Amino acid sequence: MGEIRNFRSGNQNEPPSHGAMPRRLAAIIVGDIASYSRLMQADEEGTHVRVKRIERDLIEPSIVEHHGSLVKTTGDGFIAIFDSPVEAVRCSIVIQQNLIGRNASLPKHSRIEYRIGVNLGDVIIEPDDVYGDGVNIATRIEGIAEPGQVYISGAIYEQIKHKVVCGYEALGDRKVKNITDPVRIYRVLPDADAVGGTRGRRENTLIFLLSLTLLVSAAGVLWYLLAQPPGKGSEQAATPTASPVASPVQQPPARESAVPTPQPSPSLASPAPPAPTPTPSQSPTPASEPDMTAIRGGSFTMGSNDDPTERPVHQVAIKPFSIGKYPVTVREWNECAAAKACGFTAIGKDDAPVTNVSWTDAQQYAAWLAQATKKPYRLPSEAEWEYAARGGTQSKYWWGDKLQPGMAGCKDCGDAAAEQPSKVGSFKPNPFGLYDMGGGVDQWVADCWHRTYQGAPNDGSAWSGGDCSSHVLRSGSWKNDSRYVRPSNRDGYDTNVRYPTHGFRVALGP
Repeated sequence: MGEIRNFRSGNQNEPPSHGAMPRRLAAIIVGDIASYSRLMQADEEGTHVRVKRIERDLIEPSIVEHHGSLVKTTGDGFIAIFDSPVEAVRCSIVIQQNLIGRNASLPKHSRIEYRIGVNLGDVIIEPDDVYGDGVNIATRIEGIAEPGQVYISGAIYEQIKHKVVCGYEALGDRKVKNITDPVRIYRVLPDADAVGGTRGRRENTLIFLLSLTLLVSAAGVLWYLLAQPPGKGSEQAATPTASPVASPVQQPPARESAVPTPQPSPSLASPAPPAPTPTPSQSPTPASEPDMTAIRGGSFTMGSNDDPTERPVHQVAIKPFSIGKYPVTVREWNECAAAKACGFTAIGKDDAPVTNVSWTDAQQYAAWLAQATKKPYRLPSEAEWEYAARGGTQSKYWWGDKLQPGMAGCKDCGDAAAEQPSKVGSFKPNPFGLYDMGGGVDQWVADCWHRTYQGAPNDGSAWSGGDCSSHVLRSGSWKNDSRYVRPSNRDGYDTNVRYPTHGFRVALGP
């Protein structure tokens, strides 16, 4: 990667002529910062530093994680290419959702927001650039996109429409500059619930108007009956003409079952609203308590020398506590969603671990569970999680120093690559009887993210000081390789951003 030179926003069909150039079919992402000139005018140095940090900490890692290549940065944007249209769109969604989390605490005029366009096309590859109509179209799509949105071409849509769990809003054919044929464009909605809401607006409006008409008619009939003399009203009440009064009263339950209330998107970065306080006439939704395992206290050596973030290795004393035998499941999460205390209804099998949760989401579930059960449920601290994951061992993995099949769910742990995590408890438990303490899903813990253990508490408590815009994740997921399933492995992620591999388990104090 290098600072871009000679970037042309016009037609890029004609690269420098010096012999045959390699061509390939690629999914192209073009991203550009909205209102970049205004941001630079207001704070040139600060904006430059923030953009470079976003490129380093978010855009480049996201492209690599989704198996793409960063072609170049443009000062206020970037271009990347991918072999897979699916991974290109997933990468685009992750970048936008991360930016939502980063911008959440900033005033609107200070936010760095990207427009992203994605296209599939045959391109000419050079060492530091790409050329062709495929790039031009992606650039034009990006120019149409709204800040914070991902727009894709019809060519991309045809490749991903049944493969990425999200919704799409058709924006029709658009004529774009320097391209002969109109381009069909779609807006990506982060999840299927969002597209259901978009498609259902007209139907919901019609149902509402029909319901209003029925209720007005019913009120008119009721008024007419009540206004009649006693004898005449009684006679009419005994005839079939009174039946319209009952009909509209019975309609609302049928409408409610036919048109589900839209749930907040599980892919949005904003935290779920707090649970409403039950009134005396309401009874709180019952909670199924997770299967918990008691852990005896003790001391252990935390960290390793395998990665700078896992240093310095240090001794930690752990008090007795209990921790979930499994990660929180879809069924357990949806009990919280049914109680209106968690921000979305999870999809998937009941015994699969819930995914796509932010740290804030996990905290809301723990708070709801504590309130519903009158027990102090919480997220485990990072030290508690590692102590439990090691199961009394100090080896690279809890089962030894070499990778063994059947011990964890990860990309190279001995099983074929999967599109989703296995159900909880599919692999062998560690010596403490805990399942999926490595692989399966990334697991949130209570601690704020720090790049090293320098200054970390040694009493097993959560490390809450410092910048808490990111929190710690443990375990690694089914999409990561085996180095992530080590008990000492740790990572940080934005507090309010949901990601498809992120889950959690709960703990209880002594």
